This record gives sequence, C-alpha cells and structure tokens, in this order.
Amino acid sequence: MSRDTTAHIVWHPTTVTKKERQERTGHKSAILWFTGLSGAGKSTLANAVEYELHQRSLASYVLDGDNIRHGLNRGLGFGPDDRKENIRRIGEVAKLFVDAGVITLTAFISPYREDRELARSLVDEGEFIEVYVKCPLEECERRDVKGLYQKARSGEISKFTGISSPYEEPEVAELVIESNEHSIEESVRTVITYLEKRGIISISS
Repeated sequence: MSRDTTAHIVWHPTTVTKKERQERTGHKSAILWFTGLSGAGKSTLANAVEYELHQRSLASYVLDGDNIRHGLNRGLGFGPDDRKENIRRIGEVAKLFVDAGVITLTAFISPYREDRELARSLVDEGEFIEVYVKCPLEECERRDVKGLYQKARSGEISKFTGISSPYEEPEVAELVIESNEHSIEESVRTVITYLEKRGIISISS
C-alpha cells in the first residue's frame, strides 16, 4: 500500500530567487506550451523558436514529447491516465526551468484541456503561454512524418489522438499558429513578436 508522505516534507526555500536568476539572464522566463495534433509541426516550430532565442544569447530549452518519453517518462503508455501523468511530470519540470530563469518550450500533443490547465496553474500568471499549432487532420495525415497515422488507421496503434482518441482544442490560447497556412519563418516571427510585446524578451534592434 502506497502512503502519502508529503505531510512529512517541508519546502526548503532557495537562497537565489527566480527574479535574481532572471536579472542574471537579462530576460523573464516563461513556458511556451506548443500543443496540437501529431504532425502539426509543434517540435519543428519549438526548435525554430529556440534557435532564434539562442541566436540572441537568451537562456532557453526545448522539452520534446518524444525525447522525454525516452527517459523521464519512459514506461508511460498513451491511455488517459498515463497521458495525464505524462503532462503532470513535464509541467513540473517546466516549472523548475522557469524558476531557473529559462524560457522553456514544450512540444507535446497534450490532448486534454484539463491537463494543460493543470500545467498552467503551476506557474505564476503570465508565465504560461499556450501556443496552439493548428493543422487540419487531413494535412497531418498527408505529412505523416513518423508513419503513425497509417499505423493508427490499420489498428496497429490504439488510442491515437485524432483517430481513436480525442484532441480537445484550446478554447482561448495565447497564440494560434496555423501551420498549414504560414511558413516556419512567419510562425517564428509571430511567437518572437508576442514575447517582445509581453516584455519577456527585449525587442531586437
């Protein structure tokens, strides 16, 4: 029988604060949460945005869904409970990165609104930026860069988002990027401009 031991754990405050870490990096920290169907272009866009941030010498890091499942979340499946735990863990990790003063980009399908809102609740107001990478299912299937839709259609993969498992679109995302309508360069500019307007990063000269 598992027991809840949190009653015996006391939070130990750090000597260096988040604000002091942000002052060292020269910018604010936040989570850019890229969500959307498989094949929508989440990872591509997240990495392209990080490249631009890196070119500006800003502290940033991409947490990618597939990569995380090779380590931290290895062993989790794709049923509702495991998906929920997958997002809970990455939300907690992203929170630590924000506390460290890092602009954190996460690329996860994260199909359930409730789970995304849980991740949002972990950080201060304004530090969670939901980026809905919107793309029609037909286009995602046409791309099928990993061959997953074909396997889902044939029954080789069960509980596949968009085919045999639901995707709940964000109701009010901070940004909506229609990846089938805009180039990667245009999409990166949209995200960077948003960060500048929000005062998370400085406007490039």
